[in-house]
Amino acid sequence: MEKDAQDLKNGTGRKQKEWTKKRGENAWTMFKVMAEFVDGFEVLNTVGPCVSIFGSARTKPGTAYYELAVKVASRLVEEGYGVITGGGPGIMEAGNKGAWMKGGTSIGLNINLPFEQHHNPFIAAQHNLKYRYFFVRKVMFVKYAQAFVVMPGGFGTLDELFEVLTLVQTNKITPMPIVLMGVEFWGGLKNWIVEVMLERHQNIHVEDLDLFLVTDDPEEAVQYINKYYAEDASRLEPNYEL
Repeated sequence: MEKDAQDLKNGTGRKQKEWTKKRGENAWTMFKVMAEFVDGFEVLNTVGPCVSIFGSARTKPGTAYYELAVKVASRLVEEGYGVITGGGPGIMEAGNKGAWMKGGTSIGLNINLPFEQHHNPFIAAQHNLKYRYFFVRKVMFVKYAQAFVVMPGGFGTLDELFEVLTLVQTNKITPMPIVLMGVEFWGGLKNWIVEVMLERHQNIHVEDLDLFLVTDDPEEAVQYINKYYAEDASRLEPNYEL
């Protein structure tokens, strides 16, 4: 018994599981990742302040949220911002379309997927970037954004939203405006955050509710972003911590 206990303490008493196979290419993954970062930095360093728009690839043209994304993107360009999306169809296309319609900077950060994703036609060739790795793409969304507009979406949209909220909450990036467009879509989530996360389990602070705005009004969204930078124009810079 004493020997068994000592073996466990030393980490020698159990048989460690092994990989089914070893991939020789793993050492080269680092260089593929670095190449994607370098390409992204070289392009996005030159485009100026932008707003990242997140949302579903499945939202159809002509639907209410598609048209709302077009309006928000157009207003952002009128206020001097470029627009960054995931470069694909749905809400991403709507965001790029709204920017393109106003002659603004329209950037697409495409991801290689076996379904759904293909780049939309509202992105200039020099601003159409392609990514293999989700995490590299997510860094680009955040590093060069001055605000985030989150339209209705699925798991990917929620992933992007909560990553941004976490980075702001933990001061890993500069605080910036986060707007959730669509009261009907986001209202239930906000209620759950308040009633369950905050009040029932105290997993966040009440001040964390100030990290985002929920609205249906494109003008309110734009003015919310403008107000933040009107208070301190020096905030208009990339997130160098990333």
